[in-house]
Amino acid sequence: MANSDKQQYIVSTNPHAHSGASVQRIMLDVIIALMPAMLVSFYFFGWQAVRLVFVCVLGSVIIEALCRKIMGRDLGIGDLSAVVTGLLLAFNLPPSLPSWMAVIGCIFAIAIAKQVFGGIGYNPFNPALIGRVALLISFPVAMTNWPSPLNPARWSGFSWIDATTTATPLNAAKAAIAAGHALPAWDNSTMLNYMLGNINGCIGEVSAVALILGGLYLLYRKCISWHIPVAFIGTVAIFASILRIVQPDANMPVLFHMFGGGLMLGAIFMATDMVTSPLTKSGMLIFGTGCGILTMVIRRWGGYPEGVSFAIILMNAFTPLIDRATRPRIFGHGKAPCSVGRPRPKQRASASATKEKS
Repeated sequence: MANSDKQQYIVSTNPHAHSGASVQRIMLDVIIALMPAMLVSFYFFGWQAVRLVFVCVLGSVIIEALCRKIMGRDLGIGDLSAVVTGLLLAFNLPPSLPSWMAVIGCIFAIAIAKQVFGGIGYNPFNPALIGRVALLISFPVAMTNWPSPLNPARWSGFSWIDATTTATPLNAAKAAIAAGHALPAWDNSTMLNYMLGNINGCIGEVSAVALILGGLYLLYRKCISWHIPVAFIGTVAIFASILRIVQPDANMPVLFHMFGGGLMLGAIFMATDMVTSPLTKSGMLIFGTGCGILTMVIRRWGGYPEGVSFAIILMNAFTPLIDRATRPRIFGHGKAPCSVGRPRPKQRASASATKEKS
């Protein structure tokens, strides 16, 4: 700011430079990153995957607009966050789930998990995972009904909803362990099917290759950091390796745990949510490690065969504490000494004054 005599500069708080990123741009990048997994889901599950994606995205956008309207705020749907929530919710659903149940999931995800707390940026838990967990608790039968992929009738209509279903890999392994039977077969062809997506499961979690491609795009666009996915997946790999070494007859191989469930979807797209994950690099590593440990504990000893969703939600609750514990010191200030059991400065001054008077 200049006048006739000299120039004056007004210095505000940082940051002083804008990266050019916006919420809409980031959400658009996430949508682009989800495209490979979405196309793979259409190929393997046909119209059912198309239906779920359409219902969840449209339902999430409409519910967000209604909530914002009721609260007297701008609609806010232009930032595309509701579209991302709808896509991620659909990716976490089995292909045979009825549309009306998917809409209920949208209500839990948008109205309860997001807008009740104030909208985008204020939600403490990942909205899409809240929607999935709410549906899993409310409709356990429908949420564990798994039609086989590549069904011949998948493009001929919706009549194959009642087709023969089989268990997911994690369900089959957990049932075999509980019954004391032999573990499911595992060979190179099985691993290839798991990586490409020719397995039972939620529509968006089956293809590890497609999810990894999307994750690489997000890393290239700097929408996410490597810390959470690497810590999450690495912890699962280490935990599964230990279990396999200790008791090989009762534990599946490491690659099974990496590709046979929702680990890639959760580690790359759910746990890295900017709002519900830690801000510091060290905090991200702690967060990802905690997600990996909880995932394996639930998979091995919990009541559900899959633990990714529950693990991320539980760690979301610890995000404020992790941020507080890993907060960097203020520039130019030393590490504050521990004050536990020591009098504060004012207390010490008062004690000295009292001693002098006496």
